[in-house]
Amino acid sequence: MLSATPRRHARRSSSVSLRAPVAMIQRIIDRDDNGPLNCELDGDDGPCEPSRSLERYDCANMIAARDLVVHPRNDAPLPLRNPQSKDEKMTTNKPNSLTRRSLLIASCICVGCAVPGPLLADAPMIKGDSPGFFRLMVGDCEVTVLSDGKNLLAATKLLQGDTARIADALKSNFLGEQVETSHNSFLVNTGDKLVLVDAGAGTLLGPHTGKLLGNLVAAGYRPEQVDEVYLTHMHTDHIGGLMSGNQRAFPNAVVRADTRDVDYWLSEENMRAAPAAAKRFFEAAIASLSPYMTAGKIKTFEGGADLIPGIRAQPAYGHTPGHTMYEVESKGEKLLLWGDIVHVAAVQFVDPAVTIGYDVDSAEAEQEHWRVFDDAAKDRYLIGGAHLPFPGLGHVRNNGDKTYTFVSLS
Repeated sequence: MLSATPRRHARRSSSVSLRAPVAMIQRIIDRDDNGPLNCELDGDDGPCEPSRSLERYDCANMIAARDLVVHPRNDAPLPLRNPQSKDEKMTTNKPNSLTRRSLLIASCICVGCAVPGPLLADAPMIKGDSPGFFRLMVGDCEVTVLSDGKNLLAATKLLQGDTARIADALKSNFLGEQVETSHNSFLVNTGDKLVLVDAGAGTLLGPHTGKLLGNLVAAGYRPEQVDEVYLTHMHTDHIGGLMSGNQRAFPNAVVRADTRDVDYWLSEENMRAAPAAAKRFFEAAIASLSPYMTAGKIKTFEGGADLIPGIRAQPAYGHTPGHTMYEVESKGEKLLLWGDIVHVAAVQFVDPAVTIGYDVDSAEAEQEHWRVFDDAAKDRYLIGGAHLPFPGLGHVRNNGDKTYTFVSLS
């Protein structure tokens, strides 16, 4: 029975809006239940007993009922048989019976169309991301890409080169002056050692980065399991994640980096001589690495060096004084983790001469672009980039006209 009590209109909901029409339909059905029910859809000419399984109705039952028939003297509804062929339908002389029940079932299907207000419950926007990790095998080595997050890079301000070509490359790739940039780290499990290549930004670059530890755990590992951390270089977005609050984020790990980078970034003399805008890089390096140095957990190398079986350091100086790439090789398969060789893929593959304002030596950095692109394209090995779109894996193709194309693995 319909209630005469006025309804509150603070919020419409589908359950309130549908109650009146469903109740009204129910009353008509109750009056109709005593009459004979035509069973012609099931191929039976005569009347049959009404099915008690359909004695009470709600809207969902009535909608479902359009796919059921009532079988004579049997409470169980059966699936509809296959419809008659076109010829049979045209020649049949059986009358079609249209009852109030069938009309009500059909009308209930569309009852929501006439009900004002939303039919779905309100739901809050979910603004978080799913865990960011990607796994693959390189021979016998398991490599897990860990996302530290993304942030915006002021591409037109920071990229250095032919400004018209830079603008054209951005436009043709549907990018603007600000380009969303991935921050990728790589966890390499050789079976004997668990090695993290780059540690992410931690809390040093704001709320959109610093997700590495969470994604490492989501990928099935724990920070204390990491044996060694290899740094491609000591910029903030690669070292900030070494610390978790006031504690070392990887308490059992030895941090390894090229001697040139360690000597440059941990020098207070260099920090005092640096431009004001660059001092923050030195401060971040000292804050992030000093606790490991105090604990005797920093170990350096020079240039190309075999670090552990299956991983070798390869110098790629220019972006920073000791910028280093790491080769992961197993069973004839190779992955080159090249750090910051590329910052904006849409621009720098088609124009390797483009450098970035963060390069300590832009001329040397440009030379590395050409050398590394050419070698990766010629030998066709897989590359992993810190700032290529997540998961940052793919191949380099030489287009033969001094341009290259990045072919993403995913």
